[in-house]
Amino acid sequence: MSELALQRRGILCVVSGPSGSGKTTLCRRLSCEDEEAVYAISATTRQPRTGEYDGTDYYFLSREDFEARATRGEFLEYAEVHGNLYGTLKSEVLNHISAGRDVLMDIDVQGAGLIRENSDRGIQDALVDIFILPRNEEDLLDRLRNRGTENDDQLKLRLRNALDEMKHWDEYAYTIISGNKEEDFAIFQSMIESERCRSKRLKTVETTQLEQEELGL
Repeated sequence: MSELALQRRGILCVVSGPSGSGKTTLCRRLSCEDEEAVYAISATTRQPRTGEYDGTDYYFLSREDFEARATRGEFLEYAEVHGNLYGTLKSEVLNHISAGRDVLMDIDVQGAGLIRENSDRGIQDALVDIFILPRNEEDLLDRLRNRGTENDDQLKLRLRNALDEMKHWDEYAYTIISGNKEEDFAIFQSMIESERCRSKRLKTVETTQLEQEELGL
């Protein structure tokens, strides 16, 4: 005997914001604290910073390898930012969504735009996009300086690009006007929990008695 049960489709949560906005921290923290969420590791051609590891922080690829993968269609999206290529491998996303897990991605506005343009119905149904917006230019500059990862020339480039990115906040379904880390995380977490409850994310599946017992139904 079989019965119908409800199963949730996963969310594809795209989080953007200028350098220093805290988007990566939000995504990584939620993936660590919530067993239903996974962090999609991006691929990049830039060199690792001190303390960064391949396969943990990024997939560090040569430009030749990155471009070859792009030609083979392995990326969901990719773009050139600050002189380096960044992209999200399809393998980091699609399998999780179909299994009902939420995929968290922190990507730039170019990448977010490419995902919005993706014609795949499954991607569009799963997509939730969020922008992390610093309160003002002074706050943004303080955050960039506190990172301590760029020299003066790099800092100027980051600030210029960040101010340009901030102009795109109204292209996103949600915007978090950033306060402190705990406030931002509480808002971010509540957004994800709310999106999980949307009826369109549920699908009916037929289950056997044994499967119902395994699901606790």
